[in-house]
Amino acid sequence: MIAGLALAASAGVALAGPMSNPPTERTICIDVGGQSLPAVCKVPSSRLDRREDFCLCHQGIKVTAPVCGPGERAPSENIAYEKARKAAAGDGSLIGDLYEGRSMCVAPRDPLSGS
Repeated sequence: MIAGLALAASAGVALAGPMSNPPTERTICIDVGGQSLPAVCKVPSSRLDRREDFCLCHQGIKVTAPVCGPGERAPSENIAYEKARKAAAGDGSLIGDLYEGRSMCVAPRDPLSGS
């Protein structure tokens, strides 16, 4: 029973990222060269709720990326970053991955533009 509770608790912690508002993670799409492609996401209609219910990638692979925190900016898009992002995205996530000592984060979704 204790093992079951521990498993349920860890599952709850894993779900806390995408379910938190504002979210701490976003879904992005990465093509074979490491370039970022747009993800098609179903999102709540509220401007206050910035969560993504689910996302699809029509091209490239679906990757989970951390959202940049206050005062933090995403790394500049360049060939070296795209190669590093492609290598880091091999496990389906950029969470915890660094580029030049900075998080491979993405900008939060803008509820007014839908991106």
